[in-house]
Amino acid sequence: MDSTVPPKSRKLPTQAIGAKIFHFCNIISLFIMLSSGLQIYNANPVFGGRAGLHIPPLFTLGGWLAGGRHWHFAGMWLFSLNLLWYGIYVLITRRWRHRFVNINDIKALQKTQNSKRLSYAWHRIVYTAIIPILLLALFTGIGMYKPAQFPWIVDMFGSWEALRIVHFSSVPSVILFVLVHWQLGRKAGGEQLTESMFW
Repeated sequence: MDSTVPPKSRKLPTQAIGAKIFHFCNIISLFIMLSSGLQIYNANPVFGGRAGLHIPPLFTLGGWLAGGRHWHFAGMWLFSLNLLWYGIYVLITRRWRHRFVNINDIKALQKTQNSKRLSYAWHRIVYTAIIPILLLALFTGIGMYKPAQFPWIVDMFGSWEALRIVHFSSVPSVILFVLVHWQLGRKAGGEQLTESMFW
């Protein structure tokens, strides 16, 4: 996610290695959660009940409901711990000053004609907006996983079905973020920058 930082403040080699690990863990955990989540979805589709749209097995992971749940929670732990590690890293290194939206980005959208500056501003806005979506996905996931221990989470959303719909809706939001994040990274630093996130 280096593309939120202008070229002059790019990472040192050791920091770049950390960013690569973070991106790889994110991609792997998101793939596991998405494919296993679709397996769970097939057990009782959110939209249309048991007669609703079913996902072909080619796109699912786990083979059946319990298998999908095991993979989903494994991916969730990897994703959560990776986010926690990244949050601590950003806090300690104070890179949050370059990562998240600030008043200068809002002003840039209103005044600047510099396309690269606009890309940085939009990137930080998108980067900041995904945080509450990820927290909502984890929060609703916990409510679905442990409804007896956390009934108040279910109550917050009115019903079990409403909770499932909100959790399921976080999936396209995360996919959209990944695509926009990648595209803005290309605009800000070209193919070399986006490739440097992984290789």
